[in-house]
Amino acid sequence: MSSLTAPRVAGVVTTWNDDRGFGFIKPEDGGHDIFLHFTALQRGAARPYQGQKLTFEVQLDDTGRTKAVLAQPVIEAERAEPAPPPTSVVVGIGSISAFVTLYLVAGWRWGMPLSVGMLYLALSILAFVMYFADKRAARRRRWRTPENTLLLVGLIGGWPGAIVAQQLLRHKTRKLSFRRKFWLSVIINVASFTILTWYFAEHPIPGFQPF
Repeated sequence: MSSLTAPRVAGVVTTWNDDRGFGFIKPEDGGHDIFLHFTALQRGAARPYQGQKLTFEVQLDDTGRTKAVLAQPVIEAERAEPAPPPTSVVVGIGSISAFVTLYLVAGWRWGMPLSVGMLYLALSILAFVMYFADKRAARRRRWRTPENTLLLVGLIGGWPGAIVAQQLLRHKTRKLSFRRKFWLSVIINVASFTILTWYFAEHPIPGFQPF
């Protein structure tokens, strides 16, 4: 195994297969992707992830293929998200308050059972925990929760807890594309809740209780 006479290289992990423990790094100065095995990092270090920046040395293995060795993550100062603007806080609290009012009206008008509210509460707690875990993973440069997973939990009913998490944890409030998708999921959930509640109340199925 011979070492290439080159300075320490910086690059970004372009692909990573965590199950098999290897992936590839794209050097910042160009060139072919370089093979990366998890053993290239220090023992006990967190495994790499796609998009992570590393510095490393390059060696040739027994087959003549280049591989990364002595890899180290590039520690970047975390950019703290700014405090949510007052309008964002008002919109968040207003949305939750409006939905609670809608739920109470549905309970009075159509007999909405308490179990539906408890389901929303359970999903909201789950969403808050997931946002908390994702925030912690971001700080520790660990494996992140996919945005689509966070959006899905909000879509099926956890969005009130997600709003609380966004405001209290200052997480997922900076990225405009995520915020747009999130509020779209809120609209879809509330609209579906309203339509389905009204439909099953006005068109009951004999022997079937939807809630």
